[in-house]
Amino acid sequence: MITILENAKNRINELRETNRKAFVRLSVKGGGCAGFGYDWTFENESKPTDILVDDILLVDKIYEMYLLGMQLDYKNDIFGANFVFKNPKAKSSCGCGTSFSL
Repeated sequence: MITILENAKNRINELRETNRKAFVRLSVKGGGCAGFGYDWTFENESKPTDILVDDILLVDKIYEMYLLGMQLDYKNDIFGANFVFKNPKAKSSCGCGTSFSL
């Protein structure tokens, strides 16, 4: 469903440890400058409707159609650090890369 690249895995694990949670949850919400946005939360337990990716990331099956085939990376350079969403379902995205349209 989602491919999590090594830099993103490392950052997700850091966030899980810092927040003392078992999982990071990725959701899709309406809004953002392009129509949909990615939303992050922390969880200690999964739900029956969740897809578990690499034992660290939870995604509710309801969002599968928006995220199918996505590649998640993490970029940290002199200009800042952020997750990078390479989503083949997105027809367009905003300049910051955190919202998209279908």
